[in-house]
Amino acid sequence: MSDVLFIKTSSLGDVIHHMPAVTEARRNHPQARLSWVVEEAFAPLVRLHAAVDAVIPVDSRRWRRRLHRSATWRELKDFVVALRAQSYDEIVDSQGLLRTAVMAKLARGRRHGYDMLSVREPPASWLYDVRHQVDQGLHAIARNRLLTGLALGHKPDSSLDFGLDCARLAGPADAPYGILLHATARRAKEWPEQSWVEAGEMLSDRGVELLLPWGTGLERDRSLRIAAALGRARVPDRAPLDAVARLIAGASFVIGVDTGLLHLAAALGVRLVGIFVGSEPGLTGPQGVGRIAVVGGKAATPTVRDVVTALERISP
Repeated sequence: MSDVLFIKTSSLGDVIHHMPAVTEARRNHPQARLSWVVEEAFAPLVRLHAAVDAVIPVDSRRWRRRLHRSATWRELKDFVVALRAQSYDEIVDSQGLLRTAVMAKLARGRRHGYDMLSVREPPASWLYDVRHQVDQGLHAIARNRLLTGLALGHKPDSSLDFGLDCARLAGPADAPYGILLHATARRAKEWPEQSWVEAGEMLSDRGVELLLPWGTGLERDRSLRIAAALGRARVPDRAPLDAVARLIAGASFVIGVDTGLLHLAAALGVRLVGIFVGSEPGLTGPQGVGRIAVVGGKAATPTVRDVVTALERISP
């Protein structure tokens, strides 16, 4: 086996959950060339993965909004050309959506994906050459690793390696800081704004500055309000994902809701507390080699005391 193409385009959490599968593919097939199709916004992070040889960016979200523009069709053509520039021994679509299955169909090589009972969008399985059954009740990381192992002919082992070098990314810090991740794409996953303020106040005696990253205008406004209510807090500028990864890698701790950046912190081995409100941690909870605590659960909002106590429990 010499050339493998992975298709896992989004979201950020899904991309991070696929990283251990790619690490494992490199470990079992050291001579293979590993390529990855991913949304352009997440490409800077994927390029940090030590096992990835080539990244093929796609901007499907923006293209869907601008199909009436000729420039969009030129970009689509360029993407298909890049996708078909070489033949692959194996193509693994671990996203399981119809649009990613179409990408797999456009690429040249034997296509692998989930079967009808395992896939997120059943019509996607019609476009695969080889269909694999993988229990939907497993954690997302385990599902990615199992599918990849079945496609490439190896068995997942007990190690968990996201392919990111936290020590190299972090670099020296002027002063210790913690990160509060309040932003999430789904309102059902949000923790109340006042709870963030109260948690920040309870953490004020730790001697660390609190940073509140953001991704949208509404999230920036919330970050500014929370920071204004706290004495020692800062709202950093918006940055590409590789820069955000470096920021998270250097943190003393991270507290966050179920969002992609929380999973990035777990991948980097940073000490963290995951706040779950509208999702099931057994399926998508943070996993990594660092110290992790999870509070709450689907329809079970944790208190401020729950969160701070969890951080104290995993502190040195």
